[in-house]
Amino acid sequence: MTVYVDRAENRLGYMKMCHMLADTEEELHAMANRIGLRREWFQNHGTPHYDVSKAKRQEALRVGAVEIGRRELVGLIRRLRHQAEAAKTTSCKKGDVHEQRH
Repeated sequence: MTVYVDRAENRLGYMKMCHMLADTEEELHAMANRIGLRREWFQNHGTPHYDVSKAKRQEALRVGAVEIGRRELVGLIRRLRHQAEAAKTTSCKKGDVHEQRH
């Protein structure tokens, strides 16, 4: 399992921000906690991630996050969304089977 930070420099006020994502939400939250991010900063619309400042990005890299470029970011987002859809489909199918038994 891996945590990733991209090279984006999106402006938020006077700050430049990037994205931090991970293979799992558990790992993402663990890294966020480790580098001092607040849980309320978690964003779960579209793809689960945190927007992080350049300083927090450097700290995440220092403790093991992997730097990725734009192409890798797009590929990661597609993979995470595909996994989420597959999990929903599997969950729905299991629910259907359970309902049919009763």
